[in-house]
Amino acid sequence: MMGYIYILLTLVLTAYGQLILKWRIDLHGAFPEQFKSQLLYLGKALLDPYIISSFISALLASLAWMAALTKFKLSYAYPFMSLSFLLVLIFSYLLFKEPLTPGKVMGVLLIIIGLYFASR
Repeated sequence: MMGYIYILLTLVLTAYGQLILKWRIDLHGAFPEQFKSQLLYLGKALLDPYIISSFISALLASLAWMAALTKFKLSYAYPFMSLSFLLVLIFSYLLFKEPLTPGKVMGVLLIIIGLYFASR
């Protein structure tokens, strides 16, 4: 049971990190063209507490993934990571009003079907 909790933790932390990065980078604006401006942009972004939290979540997700791999074979556990597509798709729609197209929905459904077969 703990192995599945570790996988769930990995998924949630991974999705959190991606959603936070999107939110904050949108607030920082477009990536500049000039090298000096790019360095300033990145420096400012890297000091953003929310962006720092997304990096921390990536570290914690890695630790949870390491724990999950002690419970499962990689070929069994790794397909579950595809559920991050589902989480990010849903929350991108809810938080950022990104379009939820039939193609995206069908793609995620195919991923879930694939996960079902891969985990058997």
